[in-house]
Amino acid sequence: MKLKKKLTNQFQSVELHARNTSNAVDCSGASVMVIHNDQIVTEAYWGKHSKAPDARPIQEDSQFHVASVRKSYIGFAAAYAIHNGYISSIDDEVTKYLPNVNTELFAKTTIRHLLTHTHGLHTIEGKTIREFPPGQSWAYREISIEILTQIIHHSTGKPIAEILKEQVFNSLAFNETGWHDEQSEKLAEVIRDPDNKFWSTDKGTDGNKKNMYVSTRELAYWGYLHLKQGLIDGKRVVAKEIIQLATSLQSPELINKDLPQNGFLWFVKDLPAKMTEIGELVPKGSFQILGYTSVAVLVIPKHNIVAVRMFNSFGSPSGYDYSADIRAFGDMVMKCV
Repeated sequence: MKLKKKLTNQFQSVELHARNTSNAVDCSGASVMVIHNDQIVTEAYWGKHSKAPDARPIQEDSQFHVASVRKSYIGFAAAYAIHNGYISSIDDEVTKYLPNVNTELFAKTTIRHLLTHTHGLHTIEGKTIREFPPGQSWAYREISIEILTQIIHHSTGKPIAEILKEQVFNSLAFNETGWHDEQSEKLAEVIRDPDNKFWSTDKGTDGNKKNMYVSTRELAYWGYLHLKQGLIDGKRVVAKEIIQLATSLQSPELINKDLPQNGFLWFVKDLPAKMTEIGELVPKGSFQILGYTSVAVLVIPKHNIVAVRMFNSFGSPSGYDYSADIRAFGDMVMKCV
């Protein structure tokens, strides 16, 4: 997959915003890309793969650790499993697919709850507990991803990575997207506090670990695949229904209307919600996902836009409000339209 490039100054403020963010977080390299009306209109790379003096410069094929942005790929795999009948319904209970779990603790917890962070489960010191009844509130907990990847593998017989390769990566010739156990030349080093409790040392290339790396252009193309609802250059790469499942509002109706709203792990813009990660100026129908590295991909169908920013940071330094910053990023994109 390759889009035409016609660089303009229209989204120059978006690049400036990303550069300012790169100065605010602890990173050594960053990038930004904007696709508008089916052309790459902004593309910029700066800095290096690490803080070493002889480090490789950030460039087109540099791959960044995307942290929770990986969840959009897991959401795709879940939509694939449902569309193809491996999972009967988004409202099936988890216990239907994982019979060995604690049936009392997991009672009435559905796949919808896992996909929209409304499951109410949490892990503390290795023990799974319930924070709130399923579907009654919202909390961003990693346990839902662990369970979801198990369900997808159990129901389809395939790991996440295999589904993605078969359904997307091979068709679009993605070779800068994947899961990596070892550092290599094209992977930007993750700048982080060694004691950061959120950093994962788990290894594996089946797609259920936190070791996913993607280049700027392939993350933008991933967003573009969703923008075009699976139709690329007149060719049906992915069933439209899979993309619609993944990117439309799937959250159960919550008592607190200010809680975030989700599709299949994507954050979606529907009703006004104060706790959303999507900017106020970004129109309804848009969707976005953000990682702990401040990497993000924003898709705005109304204006035919995909905006991506990449950093090789991990975590939030003192004084940095990542929620306010990502909302401002989206609003800056809209100010340029």
